[in-house]
Amino acid sequence: MKKRLGTILAFLSLLLAWGCAGSSGDASDDQSPRVVNVYSHRHYDTDQQLFKRFEELTGIEVKVVKASADELIQRLEAEGQASPADVLITVDAGRLHRAKSKGLLEPVDSSTLGSNIPVNLRDPEGYWFGLTKRARVVVFSKDRVDPADLATYEALVNSEWKGKILVRSSSNIYNQSLLASLIAASGREAAKSWAQGIAANFARSPKGNDRDQVKAIAAGEGDVAIVNTYYLGRLLNSDNPEERKAGQAVGVFFPNQDGRGTHINVSGAGLTSSSKNRENAIRFLEFLSGEEAQSAFAQANFEYPVNERVEASELLDSWGKFKGDPVNLAELGRNNSEAVKIFDEVGWP
Repeated sequence: MKKRLGTILAFLSLLLAWGCAGSSGDASDDQSPRVVNVYSHRHYDTDQQLFKRFEELTGIEVKVVKASADELIQRLEAEGQASPADVLITVDAGRLHRAKSKGLLEPVDSSTLGSNIPVNLRDPEGYWFGLTKRARVVVFSKDRVDPADLATYEALVNSEWKGKILVRSSSNIYNQSLLASLIAASGREAAKSWAQGIAANFARSPKGNDRDQVKAIAAGEGDVAIVNTYYLGRLLNSDNPEERKAGQAVGVFFPNQDGRGTHINVSGAGLTSSSKNRENAIRFLEFLSGEEAQSAFAQANFEYPVNERVEASELLDSWGKFKGDPVNLAELGRNNSEAVKIFDEVGWP
C-alpha cells in the first residue's frame, strides 16, 4: 500500500512540474477540428510569430506547451494515447530519434515535406523532419590563431592544441551528436581516440553553453572552441555590447571540407502517435517547411534553412559556403548511446 501511494504521489509531482514548465497555452481540452496542439522545446519569438501567421492563413489555432525536451518526451510517455499533443518540436536529431524509438511519433507521408526537406535531414521512415539546420563549427581567436592551421575535427587532437580547446560538457546533446557522427564516419575506436585526444587538449574543464565558449576565447582562456553557428549569430546580434565584442573576437572555420564535410544537425518536428488533429498537424509541418517560414527562421534566428530554395541570412553567408556531412541524421540517434558510453570511458566531464 505504501509503495502504491508513493507511486501515485510521484506521478502527481510530475504533473505539477509539467504544469509549471512554461506553458503558453493549455492544450488539454483542444481536440477540435480547428486546432493543432504543439509540445515545443524551442523558445524563440520567431516561432510564435510563425504560429500566428499559420493561424491567419488557415484559421487553425496553434496551442503551445513549452518545456525542455526531456520533460516533453516524459510527458508524452506518461500521457500515452490520451495525450492532446499533435506535434512535438525539439532540437537535435538525437532527441527526435529518442521520441521515435519510444513510440511517441507516427510516420507521415507528405510529398510537400519530401520536396521541401532533403532526405538526409529527415527520418528515412517519415517519423520526423528537420525544420532548421545548424553547423557545429570551430571558432578561433582572430588574434592568436591562423585559420590555415585548422583542418578537421580529427586534427584538434594534435599536440599544437594542447591547453587551447574549449567545449561544453559531454552531457550536452550537441556534443553527443558530433561524436555519434564520428562513429558513423570512422567507427567506434577512432571516435574514442578522438574523444580522448580532445579531452587531453582542454583549456579548462568543460562548462557553460556554446556562447560561454566564445566568451572564454575573448577572455584569453583558450584559442579554439567547438560551437553551433546560431549561438555565434545570437552573440553578434546581442543587445549586450560585451557579448557583441566577444563574437567579433572570433572567426568561423568549417572543418573537414576536403572530406566528408562539416557536422550538421537540426531542430525538427514530428507528428505524435496520439494526435487527434492529424490533418491540421501535417498542414502545420508543411507550412513550417515552406519558403515563408524557412525565410523567417533563417533571417531572425541565424539558423540555416533546410529548404534549399531559401537563402541563408547575410550574416551566415558572410562566413562562407560550406559542404555539410551528408550522413542521414537518423544515424546520430542510433549512435547516441554509444557516444555517451565513450564520453564516460575517456573521462570527458
